[in-house]
Amino acid sequence: MENNIKIKLTAWDKVNIARAISRPTALDYIEKVFDNFIELKGDRNYGDDTAIVGGIGEFKGIPVTIIGIQKGNNTKENIARNFGMPKAEGYRKALRLMKQAEKFKRPVITFIDTPGAFCGIEGEERGVGEAIAKNLMEMSSLKCPIISIVIGEGGSGGALALAVADEVWMLEHSIYSILSPEGFASILYKDATRAKEAAEKMKITSKDLLNFEIIDRVIKEPLGGAQADLEKASKAISKNLQEALVRLKGETIESLLTKRYYKFRKIGKFIEDKI
Repeated sequence: MENNIKIKLTAWDKVNIARAISRPTALDYIEKVFDNFIELKGDRNYGDDTAIVGGIGEFKGIPVTIIGIQKGNNTKENIARNFGMPKAEGYRKALRLMKQAEKFKRPVITFIDTPGAFCGIEGEERGVGEAIAKNLMEMSSLKCPIISIVIGEGGSGGALALAVADEVWMLEHSIYSILSPEGFASILYKDATRAKEAAEKMKITSKDLLNFEIIDRVIKEPLGGAQADLEKASKAISKNLQEALVRLKGETIESLLTKRYYKFRKIGKFIEDKI
């Protein structure tokens, strides 16, 4: 029955689904998709950032490193997780885990759900811009397979800092953009209340980004979104990971790095042409 039901969702509808408090978080998927997950904390420089979780685990017997930007399922959890807005130490923790994965030849899987990096004074004092830039540089040449999955909001450089990957996927009702529709409307229209209109113009849905070849795959969600059936959404992610990990692990590091380089050069050229 579900496959026969067609519901036309606008870009703004998808923004609201992606932001829903009931939307499954990175830890929800980690618990369902992976075995024997061990969380590792701290950036070995300043401290631990609870907006980013990461560690090692197994996926169907394959040792993997898993990193996710973590929101909360309620207001209390969101405050503890800084509403999924990482600071510099969060990105440095992620990079530490990625370099560890490279050393031990483990694939890296990232889950992205953030409105953007934290832009408060603490972030600036501790160098969040530099931390993001370093992640972009290091991920571009990381000598292990990388798969990034946008599971909710993929906002700005805060999302991109975990998305320089061999394959970038989006859940069907997630969004991925350079800034929020409200921010776009404030800049372009001088009126943040026109966010709904801005969302349509920005082309931020999974369908749009797949058409532009910015992402590589869209993972279908259950009717009502992933929040309606976490089990089914997790199985869809698991099925896609199973195919992709076997394929990527079968490639040489030289092949992975070459394809990764040209993948993002192609995206850069597309953006240059549009501008």
